[in-house]
Amino acid sequence: MELQLGLPLFYFLLLGFAILMYVLLDGFDLGMGILYPWFNTDAEHDHLMRSISHVWDGNETWLVFGGVILFGAFPLAYASIASLLYLPIMLMLIGLIFRGVAFEYRFKSHTSKVWWNRAFAAGSSLAAFCQGLMLGVIVQGVDGSSLTQSSLQWLTPFSLFTALAVMAGYALLACTYLTMKSRGAIQQKAARYGQRLLIFVMLAMLLVSLWTLYQQPAIRSRWFGGVYSLALMVLPLLAVLAARLLFRDLARVQRQFGAEQAINNRHESRPFWLSASLFLLAFAGLVVGLYPYLLPQQLSFYAAAAPDSSLGFMLPGVMIFLPLILAYTLWGYHIFRGKIEDYEEGY
Repeated sequence: MELQLGLPLFYFLLLGFAILMYVLLDGFDLGMGILYPWFNTDAEHDHLMRSISHVWDGNETWLVFGGVILFGAFPLAYASIASLLYLPIMLMLIGLIFRGVAFEYRFKSHTSKVWWNRAFAAGSSLAAFCQGLMLGVIVQGVDGSSLTQSSLQWLTPFSLFTALAVMAGYALLACTYLTMKSRGAIQQKAARYGQRLLIFVMLAMLLVSLWTLYQQPAIRSRWFGGVYSLALMVLPLLAVLAARLLFRDLARVQRQFGAEQAINNRHESRPFWLSASLFLLAFAGLVVGLYPYLLPQQLSFYAAAAPDSSLGFMLPGVMIFLPLILAYTLWGYHIFRGKIEDYEEGY
């Protein structure tokens, strides 16, 4: 009985971990494509591409891993989500394909480079936009009838807003990553854009939270009526604190541009970790509100779980491949720890 209860919860937590890793890691390199039109020169575009060239393919591994966990451990949820969100899922995959092809061909092309630049920006933006649409559907909830018939229920003003918010959040991650990995004018531009994006992201988080509390009585009672309500209030307070520190650090990077004294490395790297913490806190708040549902008020992870024998059969594979994916991810970031300019001769 303990195994029967423990395995679905284990895979639910593992699915959440895979999604969080994908959002944090692939989020900033999707954000590079979203930022692409904001950087004008070919040298700036080269710098943006080089900053993620060693990690972008490994980052997307987490999307595949999460999809496998959803398909194998929660087949009913996989079927429901795939049928309901078929169009945005396919558009996201098309965007990722365009982005991947553009990434490889841009370094080899000359006369067509401008078109590969556009394909990279468009593919990244489309993929991020579709992910935001899907997030909006999950937060908003769905009608039970839409799970068994074709529907455009995912296309709502709320999901469109969350799509724009996710794009802004990914672009914020990219700005803070560039602040950590760049020098000079690119670093300054990234810090300046990051401050503007941070304001929009915080407003979006506030509006989404208020709308969810207003529209979802179950989530509202969990946040304000339970015994843990005071403890949950720590999450928004930490988010406000992280945003304040992030805004101040980005401003400090801009103020010290051109100064004789080098910028403190802590103020160059901390913005990325602060922006990542905003995503982590938002994700924690989402899980608290939705638990134990994979589809709000429709399908819990216990109800959607595969038979216990199937979950046990998957376990050895998970135990083998999860450490390998983690090791590959860490290796990619370990070998390129400094500024991108320090490695440009190797490209």
